[in-house]
Amino acid sequence: MGKATGFLEYELRDRTYHPVEDRIKHFNEFVIPLNEKQLSLQGARCMDCGIPYCHTGCPVNNIIPDWNDLIFRGKYKEALEVLHSTNNFPEFTGRICPAPCQESCTLNIDDQPVTIKTIECAIIDKAWEQGWVKPEIIENKTGKKVVVVGSGPAGMAAAQQLARAGHDVTLFEKNAKIGGLLRYGIPDFKMEKHLIDRRHIQMEQEGVAICTNIEVGIDISKDQLDKDFDAIVLSGGAETPRDLPAPGRDYKGIHFAMDFLTQQNRRISGEELGNITEISAKDKHVVVIGGGDTGSDCVGTSFRQGATSVTQLEIMSKPPEKENKPVTWPDWPMKLRTSTSHDEGAEREFAITTKKFSGSNKSVDSLQTVRVDWKQDRDGLMEILEVEGSIEHLKADLVLLAMGFIHPTHEGILEELSVKLDKRGNVLANTEDYKTSVNKIFTAGDMRRGQSLVVWAIREGRQCAQAVDEFLMGSTDLPR
Repeated sequence: MGKATGFLEYELRDRTYHPVEDRIKHFNEFVIPLNEKQLSLQGARCMDCGIPYCHTGCPVNNIIPDWNDLIFRGKYKEALEVLHSTNNFPEFTGRICPAPCQESCTLNIDDQPVTIKTIECAIIDKAWEQGWVKPEIIENKTGKKVVVVGSGPAGMAAAQQLARAGHDVTLFEKNAKIGGLLRYGIPDFKMEKHLIDRRHIQMEQEGVAICTNIEVGIDISKDQLDKDFDAIVLSGGAETPRDLPAPGRDYKGIHFAMDFLTQQNRRISGEELGNITEISAKDKHVVVIGGGDTGSDCVGTSFRQGATSVTQLEIMSKPPEKENKPVTWPDWPMKLRTSTSHDEGAEREFAITTKKFSGSNKSVDSLQTVRVDWKQDRDGLMEILEVEGSIEHLKADLVLLAMGFIHPTHEGILEELSVKLDKRGNVLANTEDYKTSVNKIFTAGDMRRGQSLVVWAIREGRQCAQAVDEFLMGSTDLPR
Protein backbone atom coordinates (compact mmCIF):
# COMPACT_ATOMS: atom_id res chain seq x y z
CA MET A 1 0.00 0.00 0.00
CA GLY A 2 1.01 3.65 -0.18
CA LYS A 3 0.13 6.09 2.61
CA ALA A 4 -2.53 4.88 5.04
CA THR A 5 -4.58 8.06 4.67
CA GLY A 6 -3.41 8.95 1.15
CA PHE A 7 -6.73 8.20 -0.52
CA LEU A 8 -8.37 10.69 1.84
CA GLU A 9 -5.76 13.40 1.38
CA TYR A 10 -5.00 13.36 -2.34
CA GLU A 11 -7.38 13.64 -5.25
CA LEU A 12 -7.32 11.41 -8.30
CA ARG A 13 -5.14 12.88 -11.03
CA ASP A 14 -4.27 11.22 -14.32
CA ARG A 15 -2.38 11.86 -17.51
CA THR A 16 -3.77 14.45 -19.91
CA TYR A 17 -3.54 14.89 -23.68
CA HIS A 18 -2.40 17.46 -26.18
CA PRO A 19 -5.28 19.44 -27.76
CA VAL A 20 -7.22 17.78 -30.56
CA GLU A 21 -6.34 20.48 -33.09
CA ASP A 22 -2.63 19.77 -32.54
CA ARG A 23 -2.53 15.99 -32.23
CA ILE A 24 -4.54 15.18 -35.37
CA LYS A 25 -1.75 16.78 -37.43
CA HIS A 26 0.62 13.90 -36.71
CA PHE A 27 0.82 10.20 -35.77
CA ASN A 28 2.98 10.57 -32.65
CA GLU A 29 1.88 9.77 -29.11
CA PHE A 30 0.17 12.75 -27.49
CA VAL A 31 -0.07 11.84 -23.80
CA ILE A 32 1.20 14.36 -21.24
CA PRO A 33 2.66 12.31 -18.35
CA LEU A 34 2.55 13.18 -14.67
CA ASN A 35 5.73 14.41 -13.01
CA GLU A 36 7.39 12.42 -10.22
CA LYS A 37 5.80 14.43 -7.41
CA GLN A 38 2.36 13.87 -8.88
CA LEU A 39 3.09 10.18 -9.36
CA SER A 40 4.21 9.87 -5.75
CA LEU A 41 0.90 11.30 -4.54
CA GLN A 42 -1.04 8.94 -6.80
CA GLY A 43 0.96 6.00 -5.45
CA ALA A 44 0.18 7.23 -1.94
CA ARG A 45 -3.55 6.83 -2.69
CA CYS A 46 -3.21 3.01 -2.79
CA MET A 47 -5.06 2.00 0.36
CA ASP A 48 -4.73 -0.93 2.76
CA CYS A 49 -7.84 -2.57 1.31
CA GLY A 50 -7.28 -6.06 2.75
CA ILE A 51 -8.07 -7.92 -0.46
CA PRO A 52 -6.36 -6.19 -3.42
CA TYR A 53 -8.81 -7.02 -6.20
CA CYS A 54 -6.49 -5.27 -8.64
CA HIS A 55 -4.38 -8.47 -8.52
CA THR A 56 -7.18 -10.59 -9.94
CA GLY A 57 -8.40 -7.82 -12.21
CA CYS A 58 -5.02 -7.88 -13.94
CA PRO A 59 -4.57 -10.89 -16.26
CA VAL A 60 -0.79 -11.02 -15.64
CA ASN A 61 -1.38 -10.69 -11.88
CA ASN A 62 0.76 -7.58 -11.49
CA ILE A 63 1.76 -7.00 -7.87
CA ILE A 64 0.20 -3.57 -7.99
CA PRO A 65 0.07 -2.41 -4.34
CA ASP A 66 3.79 -3.16 -3.96
CA TRP A 67 4.92 -0.93 -6.80
CA ASN A 68 2.38 1.74 -5.89
CA ASP A 69 4.04 1.89 -2.47
CA LEU A 70 7.53 1.98 -4.00
CA ILE A 71 6.58 4.88 -6.29
CA PHE A 72 5.10 6.73 -3.32
CA ARG A 73 8.55 6.36 -1.72
CA GLY A 74 10.40 7.29 -4.91
CA LYS A 75 12.00 3.85 -5.34
CA TYR A 76 11.64 3.45 -9.10
CA LYS A 77 14.36 0.85 -9.58
CA GLU A 78 12.82 -1.47 -7.00
CA ALA A 79 9.40 -0.85 -8.54
CA LEU A 80 10.79 -1.95 -11.91
CA GLU A 81 11.89 -5.29 -10.45
CA VAL A 82 8.40 -5.91 -9.09
CA LEU A 83 6.78 -4.85 -12.35
CA HIS A 84 9.03 -7.01 -14.55
CA SER A 85 8.47 -10.04 -12.31
CA THR A 86 4.99 -10.46 -13.81
CA ASN A 87 5.05 -8.55 -17.09
CA ASN A 88 7.69 -8.71 -19.83
CA PHE A 89 6.49 -5.60 -21.64
CA PRO A 90 4.82 -3.08 -19.30
CA GLU A 91 5.47 -0.24 -21.76
CA PHE A 92 2.94 -1.96 -24.06
CA THR A 93 0.27 -2.52 -21.44
CA GLY A 94 0.93 0.88 -19.88
CA ARG A 95 -0.20 2.42 -23.16
CA ILE A 96 -2.88 0.25 -24.73
CA CYS A 97 -4.31 -2.01 -22.02
CA PRO A 98 -7.86 -0.97 -21.02
CA ALA A 99 -6.73 -1.46 -17.40
CA PRO A 100 -9.19 -3.93 -15.88
CA CYS A 101 -7.04 -3.58 -12.75
CA GLN A 102 -8.30 -0.02 -12.27
CA GLU A 103 -11.91 -1.13 -12.63
CA SER A 104 -11.19 -3.65 -9.83
CA CYS A 105 -9.53 -1.09 -7.54
CA THR A 106 -11.32 -0.77 -4.22
CA LEU A 107 -11.33 3.02 -4.59
CA ASN A 108 -13.25 2.62 -7.85
CA ILE A 109 -16.34 1.92 -5.75
CA ASP A 110 -16.41 5.69 -5.44
CA ASP A 111 -15.13 6.33 -9.01
CA GLN A 112 -11.72 7.36 -7.65
CA PRO A 113 -9.39 4.45 -8.55
CA VAL A 114 -5.64 4.57 -8.17
CA THR A 115 -4.13 5.53 -11.54
CA ILE A 116 -2.52 2.10 -11.91
CA LYS A 117 -1.95 2.21 -15.66
CA THR A 118 -0.29 5.62 -15.49
CA ILE A 119 2.05 4.54 -12.69
CA GLU A 120 2.94 1.34 -14.54
CA CYS A 121 3.85 3.28 -17.68
CA ALA A 122 5.88 5.82 -15.70
CA ILE A 123 7.95 3.08 -14.02
CA ILE A 124 9.04 1.42 -17.27
CA ASP A 125 9.53 4.68 -19.19
CA LYS A 126 11.86 5.98 -16.47
CA ALA A 127 13.66 2.62 -16.41
CA TRP A 128 14.44 2.84 -20.12
CA GLU A 129 15.51 6.48 -19.77
CA GLN A 130 17.89 5.58 -16.95
CA GLY A 131 19.29 2.51 -18.70
CA TRP A 132 18.03 0.10 -16.05
CA VAL A 133 16.50 -2.35 -18.55
CA LYS A 134 19.27 -4.82 -19.34
CA PRO A 135 19.31 -8.11 -21.24
CA GLU A 136 19.09 -11.15 -18.96
CA ILE A 137 21.72 -13.42 -20.48
CA ILE A 138 21.84 -17.06 -19.43
CA GLU A 139 25.24 -18.74 -19.70
CA ASN A 140 24.15 -22.30 -18.86
CA LYS A 141 22.30 -23.51 -21.93
CA THR A 142 20.03 -26.57 -21.93
CA GLY A 143 20.80 -27.66 -25.48
CA LYS A 144 17.07 -27.73 -26.27
CA LYS A 145 15.76 -25.91 -29.34
CA VAL A 146 12.39 -24.19 -29.46
CA VAL A 147 10.71 -22.37 -32.33
CA VAL A 148 8.04 -19.73 -31.79
CA VAL A 149 5.84 -19.03 -34.82
CA GLY A 150 4.35 -15.54 -34.69
CA SER A 151 5.86 -12.50 -33.00
CA GLY A 152 2.92 -10.72 -31.46
CA PRO A 153 2.96 -10.08 -27.69
CA ALA A 154 2.25 -13.75 -26.93
CA GLY A 155 5.09 -14.94 -29.15
CA MET A 156 7.47 -12.27 -27.88
CA ALA A 157 6.73 -13.14 -24.24
CA ALA A 158 7.06 -16.87 -24.84
CA ALA A 159 10.33 -16.48 -26.76
CA GLN A 160 11.89 -14.21 -24.14
CA GLN A 161 10.90 -16.45 -21.22
CA LEU A 162 12.20 -19.59 -22.95
CA ALA A 163 15.50 -17.89 -23.78
CA ARG A 164 15.83 -16.91 -20.14
CA ALA A 165 15.32 -20.55 -19.22
CA GLY A 166 18.42 -21.41 -21.25
CA HIS A 167 16.86 -22.79 -24.40
CA ASP A 168 17.94 -21.93 -27.95
CA VAL A 169 14.93 -20.02 -29.26
CA THR A 170 14.10 -19.09 -32.84
CA LEU A 171 11.27 -16.63 -33.49
CA PHE A 172 9.71 -16.68 -36.97
CA GLU A 173 7.70 -13.71 -38.24
CA LYS A 174 6.12 -13.48 -41.71
CA ASN A 175 6.26 -9.67 -41.78
CA ALA A 176 9.32 -7.44 -42.07
CA LYS A 177 9.28 -6.54 -38.35
CA ILE A 178 8.17 -8.22 -35.14
CA GLY A 179 5.22 -7.17 -33.01
CA GLY A 180 2.14 -8.62 -34.72
CA LEU A 181 -0.88 -6.36 -34.33
CA LEU A 182 1.08 -4.25 -31.86
CA ARG A 183 3.25 -3.31 -34.81
CA TYR A 184 0.80 -3.31 -37.68
CA GLY A 185 -2.63 -2.83 -36.10
CA ILE A 186 -2.19 -0.41 -33.20
CA PRO A 187 -1.71 3.14 -34.57
CA ASP A 188 1.50 4.97 -33.70
CA PHE A 189 -0.45 7.71 -31.95
CA LYS A 190 -1.38 5.11 -29.34
CA MET A 191 1.98 3.32 -29.22
CA GLU A 192 5.08 4.34 -31.14
CA LYS A 193 6.96 1.42 -32.62
CA HIS A 194 10.43 2.22 -31.30
CA LEU A 195 9.10 0.64 -28.10
CA ILE A 196 8.97 -2.71 -29.90
CA ASP A 197 12.31 -2.14 -31.63
CA ARG A 198 14.22 -1.83 -28.36
CA ARG A 199 12.63 -5.05 -27.05
CA HIS A 200 13.70 -6.69 -30.33
CA ILE A 201 17.29 -5.70 -29.57
CA GLN A 202 17.03 -6.90 -25.98
CA MET A 203 15.64 -10.29 -27.03
CA GLU A 204 18.43 -10.79 -29.55
CA GLN A 205 20.98 -9.93 -26.87
CA GLU A 206 19.35 -12.60 -24.70
CA GLY A 207 19.86 -15.18 -27.42
CA VAL A 208 16.59 -15.21 -29.37
CA ALA A 209 17.23 -15.72 -33.09
CA ILE A 210 14.64 -13.45 -34.72
CA CYS A 211 13.88 -14.33 -38.35
CA THR A 212 11.52 -11.95 -40.18
CA ASN A 213 10.02 -12.27 -43.68
CA ILE A 214 9.71 -16.01 -43.03
CA GLU A 215 6.27 -17.57 -43.41
CA VAL A 216 6.12 -21.01 -41.87
CA GLY A 217 4.45 -23.43 -44.24
CA ILE A 218 5.81 -21.58 -47.28
CA ASP A 219 9.41 -20.60 -46.59
CA ILE A 220 9.97 -23.42 -44.13
CA SER A 221 8.05 -26.71 -44.00
CA LYS A 222 6.42 -28.43 -41.07
CA ASP A 223 8.78 -31.36 -41.59
CA GLN A 224 11.74 -29.02 -41.19
CA LEU A 225 10.26 -27.63 -37.98
CA ASP A 226 9.73 -31.11 -36.64
CA LYS A 227 13.28 -32.11 -37.52
CA ASP A 228 15.07 -29.01 -36.20
CA PHE A 229 13.21 -28.24 -32.97
CA ASP A 230 12.36 -30.02 -29.73
CA ALA A 231 9.21 -27.94 -29.20
CA ILE A 232 7.03 -25.70 -31.36
CA VAL A 233 4.94 -22.76 -30.09
CA LEU A 234 2.18 -21.44 -32.35
CA SER A 235 1.34 -17.81 -31.54
CA GLY A 236 0.13 -16.44 -34.85
CA GLY A 237 -2.89 -14.58 -33.57
CA ALA A 238 -6.49 -14.48 -34.83
CA GLU A 239 -6.24 -12.94 -38.28
CA THR A 240 -9.51 -13.88 -40.03
CA PRO A 241 -11.75 -10.78 -39.95
CA ARG A 242 -15.52 -10.88 -39.63
CA ASP A 243 -17.10 -9.84 -42.94
CA LEU A 244 -20.39 -8.11 -43.74
CA PRO A 245 -22.00 -9.94 -46.68
CA ALA A 246 -24.56 -7.25 -47.50
CA PRO A 247 -25.63 -6.40 -51.06
CA GLY A 248 -23.03 -4.16 -52.70
CA ARG A 249 -20.15 -5.54 -50.61
CA ASP A 250 -18.02 -5.82 -53.77
CA TYR A 251 -17.99 -2.07 -54.42
CA LYS A 252 -14.59 -0.39 -54.36
CA GLY A 253 -13.95 1.63 -51.23
CA ILE A 254 -15.08 -1.06 -48.76
CA HIS A 255 -12.16 -2.53 -46.83
CA PHE A 256 -11.34 -4.50 -43.74
CA ALA A 257 -10.12 -2.25 -40.93
CA MET A 258 -6.83 -4.06 -40.52
CA ASP A 259 -5.91 -3.52 -44.17
CA PHE A 260 -6.42 0.21 -43.62
CA LEU A 261 -4.52 0.38 -40.32
CA THR A 262 -1.67 -1.82 -41.49
CA GLN A 263 -1.05 0.34 -44.54
CA GLN A 264 -0.74 3.48 -42.44
CA ASN A 265 1.64 1.82 -39.99
CA ARG A 266 3.79 0.59 -42.87
CA ARG A 267 3.92 4.10 -44.32
CA ILE A 268 5.16 5.51 -41.02
CA SER A 269 7.81 2.81 -40.64
CA GLY A 270 9.01 3.25 -44.21
CA GLU A 271 8.03 -0.22 -45.37
CA GLU A 272 7.07 -0.88 -48.98
CA LEU A 273 3.33 -1.33 -49.54
CA GLY A 274 3.83 -3.53 -52.59
CA ASN A 275 1.25 -4.09 -55.30
CA ILE A 276 -1.85 -3.42 -53.24
CA THR A 277 -4.70 -0.96 -53.46
CA GLU A 278 -3.82 2.07 -51.38
CA ILE A 279 -6.49 3.10 -48.91
CA SER A 280 -6.79 6.73 -47.87
CA ALA A 281 -9.41 8.67 -45.92
CA LYS A 282 -8.28 12.06 -47.26
CA ASP A 283 -11.23 14.29 -48.23
CA LYS A 284 -13.68 11.40 -47.79
CA HIS A 285 -16.79 10.70 -45.78
CA VAL A 286 -15.68 7.68 -43.76
CA VAL A 287 -18.01 5.16 -42.14
CA VAL A 288 -16.53 2.71 -39.66
CA ILE A 289 -18.71 -0.34 -39.01
CA GLY A 290 -17.93 -1.76 -35.57
CA GLY A 291 -17.82 0.03 -32.25
CA GLY A 292 -14.79 -1.56 -30.58
CA ASP A 293 -11.14 -0.58 -30.19
CA THR A 294 -10.26 -1.42 -33.79
CA GLY A 295 -13.06 0.84 -34.98
CA SER A 296 -11.81 3.59 -32.69
CA ASP A 297 -8.32 3.21 -34.18
CA CYS A 298 -9.83 3.63 -37.64
CA VAL A 299 -11.53 6.83 -36.47
CA GLY A 300 -8.30 8.41 -35.20
CA THR A 301 -6.35 7.33 -38.26
CA SER A 302 -9.02 8.70 -40.62
CA PHE A 303 -8.91 12.13 -38.97
CA ARG A 304 -5.11 12.22 -39.27
CA GLN A 305 -5.32 11.33 -42.94
CA GLY A 306 -7.67 14.27 -43.53
CA ALA A 307 -11.16 12.75 -43.61
CA THR A 308 -14.06 15.12 -44.25
CA SER A 309 -16.25 13.30 -41.73
CA VAL A 310 -16.12 10.08 -39.71
CA THR A 311 -19.13 8.11 -38.47
CA GLN A 312 -18.87 4.96 -36.39
CA LEU A 313 -21.75 2.46 -36.38
CA GLU A 314 -22.40 -0.14 -33.68
CA ILE A 315 -25.09 -2.81 -33.89
CA MET A 316 -25.36 -3.17 -30.10
CA SER A 317 -27.46 -0.81 -28.02
CA LYS A 318 -25.74 2.17 -26.43
CA PRO A 319 -24.26 1.11 -23.09
CA PRO A 320 -25.12 3.07 -19.93
CA GLU A 321 -23.04 6.16 -19.21
CA LYS A 322 -22.22 4.73 -15.78
CA GLU A 323 -22.24 1.19 -14.48
CA ASN A 324 -24.16 -0.07 -11.46
CA LYS A 325 -21.21 -0.37 -9.07
CA PRO A 326 -22.87 -2.54 -6.39
CA VAL A 327 -23.71 -5.07 -9.11
CA THR A 328 -20.60 -5.03 -11.29
CA TRP A 329 -17.59 -4.18 -9.09
CA PRO A 330 -14.88 -5.59 -9.08
CA ASP A 331 -15.68 -7.19 -12.44
CA TRP A 332 -15.22 -5.49 -15.80
CA PRO A 333 -18.34 -3.35 -16.32
CA MET A 334 -20.37 -2.75 -19.42
CA LYS A 335 -20.53 1.01 -19.85
CA LEU A 336 -20.04 3.65 -22.53
CA ARG A 337 -16.34 4.13 -23.22
CA THR A 338 -15.18 7.18 -25.14
CA SER A 339 -11.68 7.02 -26.60
CA THR A 340 -9.39 9.91 -27.47
CA SER A 341 -10.19 9.20 -31.13
CA HIS A 342 -13.91 9.66 -30.48
CA ASP A 343 -13.12 12.99 -28.86
CA GLU A 344 -11.54 14.13 -32.11
CA GLY A 345 -14.93 14.58 -33.73
CA ALA A 346 -16.50 11.25 -34.65
CA GLU A 347 -20.26 10.74 -34.84
CA ARG A 348 -21.27 7.57 -33.02
CA GLU A 349 -24.46 5.67 -33.75
CA PHE A 350 -25.71 2.69 -31.71
CA ALA A 351 -28.33 0.00 -32.35
CA ILE A 352 -27.95 0.36 -36.10
CA THR A 353 -27.06 -2.09 -38.84
CA THR A 354 -26.20 -1.90 -42.53
CA LYS A 355 -28.77 -3.27 -44.98
CA LYS A 356 -26.88 -2.67 -48.21
CA PHE A 357 -24.18 -0.62 -49.92
CA SER A 358 -24.88 1.64 -52.89
CA GLY A 359 -22.49 3.15 -55.38
CA SER A 360 -21.68 4.42 -58.82
CA ASN A 361 -18.86 3.61 -61.24
CA LYS A 362 -18.19 0.46 -59.15
CA SER A 363 -17.33 2.56 -56.07
CA VAL A 364 -19.33 2.91 -52.87
CA ASP A 365 -20.99 6.28 -52.25
CA SER A 366 -23.55 5.50 -49.54
CA LEU A 367 -25.00 2.78 -47.38
CA GLN A 368 -28.52 1.98 -46.27
CA THR A 369 -28.99 1.52 -42.55
CA VAL A 370 -31.83 0.51 -40.27
CA ARG A 371 -32.29 0.93 -36.55
CA VAL A 372 -32.56 -2.27 -34.53
CA ASP A 373 -34.05 -3.30 -31.23
CA TRP A 374 -32.74 -6.13 -29.08
CA LYS A 375 -35.42 -8.37 -27.57
CA GLN A 376 -35.36 -11.57 -25.57
CA ASP A 377 -37.15 -14.52 -27.18
CA ARG A 378 -39.05 -17.28 -25.39
CA ASP A 379 -35.85 -19.26 -24.84
CA GLY A 380 -34.13 -16.31 -23.21
CA LEU A 381 -31.89 -15.64 -26.20
CA MET A 382 -31.43 -12.17 -27.63
CA GLU A 383 -32.75 -11.48 -31.12
CA ILE A 384 -32.48 -8.43 -33.37
CA LEU A 385 -35.63 -6.77 -34.61
CA GLU A 386 -35.58 -4.03 -37.22
CA VAL A 387 -37.36 -0.86 -36.18
CA GLU A 388 -40.11 -0.15 -38.70
CA GLY A 389 -39.69 3.08 -40.64
CA SER A 390 -36.11 3.66 -39.51
CA ILE A 391 -34.30 3.15 -42.81
CA GLU A 392 -31.73 5.88 -43.51
CA HIS A 393 -29.07 6.56 -46.13
CA LEU A 394 -25.60 7.57 -45.05
CA LYS A 395 -23.01 9.12 -47.36
CA ALA A 396 -19.83 7.06 -47.47
CA ASP A 397 -16.82 7.31 -49.78
CA LEU A 398 -14.82 4.90 -47.62
CA VAL A 399 -16.23 2.08 -45.49
CA LEU A 400 -14.05 0.28 -42.96
CA LEU A 401 -15.23 -3.05 -41.55
CA ALA A 402 -14.06 -3.26 -37.93
CA MET A 403 -16.25 -6.04 -36.57
CA GLY A 404 -13.55 -8.13 -34.99
CA PHE A 405 -11.82 -11.39 -35.85
CA ILE A 406 -13.43 -14.83 -35.84
CA HIS A 407 -10.43 -17.19 -35.60
CA PRO A 408 -6.84 -17.72 -36.79
CA THR A 409 -6.08 -18.36 -40.43
CA HIS A 410 -6.60 -22.07 -41.02
CA GLU A 411 -5.01 -22.29 -44.45
CA GLY A 412 -1.30 -22.99 -44.36
CA ILE A 413 0.57 -24.12 -41.29
CA LEU A 414 -2.46 -25.05 -39.15
CA GLU A 415 -3.81 -27.36 -41.85
CA GLU A 416 -0.34 -28.78 -42.49
CA LEU A 417 0.25 -29.53 -38.82
CA SER A 418 -3.25 -31.06 -38.49
CA VAL A 419 -3.83 -29.57 -35.03
CA LYS A 420 -7.37 -29.87 -33.71
CA LEU A 421 -9.55 -26.76 -33.52
CA ASP A 422 -12.23 -25.87 -31.00
CA LYS A 423 -15.85 -25.03 -31.83
CA ARG A 424 -14.94 -21.42 -32.55
CA GLY A 425 -12.14 -22.34 -34.95
CA ASN A 426 -9.26 -21.57 -32.59
CA VAL A 427 -6.41 -24.00 -31.95
CA LEU A 428 -7.53 -26.40 -29.22
CA ALA A 429 -5.44 -26.30 -26.04
CA ASN A 430 -6.04 -25.70 -22.32
CA THR A 431 -4.41 -23.20 -19.99
CA GLU A 432 -2.70 -25.82 -17.85
CA ASP A 433 -0.16 -27.16 -20.35
CA TYR A 434 -1.02 -25.24 -23.57
CA LYS A 435 -0.49 -28.44 -25.55
CA THR A 436 -2.21 -28.90 -28.89
CA SER A 437 -3.44 -32.26 -30.15
CA VAL A 438 -0.05 -32.87 -31.82
CA ASN A 439 2.97 -33.94 -29.79
CA LYS A 440 5.48 -31.21 -28.88
CA ILE A 441 3.32 -28.46 -30.42
CA PHE A 442 1.98 -25.76 -28.09
CA THR A 443 -0.13 -22.67 -28.69
CA ALA A 444 -0.79 -19.36 -26.91
CA GLY A 445 -2.45 -15.98 -27.34
CA ASP A 446 -5.26 -15.11 -29.72
CA MET A 447 -4.58 -18.24 -31.79
CA ARG A 448 -5.76 -20.25 -28.78
CA ARG A 449 -8.21 -17.99 -26.93
CA GLY A 450 -9.56 -15.89 -29.82
CA GLN A 451 -9.43 -12.11 -30.26
CA SER A 452 -8.41 -10.57 -26.96
CA LEU A 453 -6.22 -7.99 -25.19
CA VAL A 454 -2.46 -7.54 -25.30
CA VAL A 455 -2.28 -8.24 -21.56
CA TRP A 456 -3.94 -11.64 -22.05
CA ALA A 457 -1.50 -12.42 -24.85
CA ILE A 458 1.48 -11.65 -22.59
CA ARG A 459 -0.01 -13.81 -19.84
CA GLU A 460 -0.55 -16.75 -22.19
CA GLY A 461 2.92 -16.40 -23.70
CA ARG A 462 4.49 -16.52 -20.24
CA GLN A 463 2.39 -19.46 -19.09
CA CYS A 464 2.97 -21.35 -22.34
CA ALA A 465 6.74 -20.84 -21.93
CA GLN A 466 6.55 -22.36 -18.47
CA ALA A 467 4.66 -25.37 -19.86
CA VAL A 468 7.20 -25.83 -22.67
CA ASP A 469 10.11 -25.60 -20.23
CA GLU A 470 8.55 -28.26 -18.02
CA PHE A 471 7.88 -30.45 -21.08
CA LEU A 472 11.51 -30.23 -22.16
CA MET A 473 13.21 -30.44 -18.77
CA GLY A 474 10.77 -32.32 -16.54
CA SER A 475 10.52 -29.33 -14.18
CA THR A 476 10.61 -25.55 -14.44
CA ASP A 477 11.61 -22.48 -12.48
CA LEU A 478 9.83 -20.08 -14.83
CA PRO A 479 7.06 -18.06 -13.13
CA ARG A 480 3.48 -18.65 -14.16
